[in-house]
Amino acid sequence: MYTAISAKLINIAAAVTAGTVLLFGADNGVADAANRAANQIVARISLSQQTMEVLVDGRPTFAWKVSTGGRGHLTPTGSFKPTRMHQMWYSRKYDNAPMPHSVFFKGGYAVHATNFVRRLGQPASHGCVRLHPDNAADFYQLLEMFGPTNTRIVIVK
Repeated sequence: MYTAISAKLINIAAAVTAGTVLLFGADNGVADAANRAANQIVARISLSQQTMEVLVDGRPTFAWKVSTGGRGHLTPTGSFKPTRMHQMWYSRKYDNAPMPHSVFFKGGYAVHATNFVRRLGQPASHGCVRLHPDNAADFYQLLEMFGPTNTRIVIVK
C-alpha cells in the first residue's frame, strides 16, 4: 500500500513540477499562456464503462471504477467546472447521507466517496458519481492542489 501511495504522490508532484517549469521558465507573455495551458485536470467519466480517468496536463494519471445513476436516476452528461468542494457533506435530499470529499459540478450532483465499494463498476447512485474513499480523497486533494478553476469534469455516455 505504501508503494501505491508513493507512486500517486510522485505522479502528482511530477505534474506540479512540469507546470511550474513551464510557468517560471518563460518570459511574462509566454508565462501567461503556459499558466493557462499547464496544470489542467480533466476527469473523464464514462457512464457505459463506469470508470473515471483523471488526466493531468493531458497525461493519464489515475483510472478508477465509479458508480453513477442507477435505474430511474440519471447522471448528467456534459462538461462541467467544479462549483464547490466540501471535505464532508451530508445530503439534504437523501436522509443526511454522508458524502465525503464532495466535488459538486452541477446543482446537487457531485463526485464523492462511498462506503458501498462493492457496487463500484455498476450504476447504483441517485445521480452522483461515487468513488472508493481512497480515490475520492486523492481526487479531492488533487483539486485542492491545482484548483477547481483548472479542472473539468467531463461525463460521457
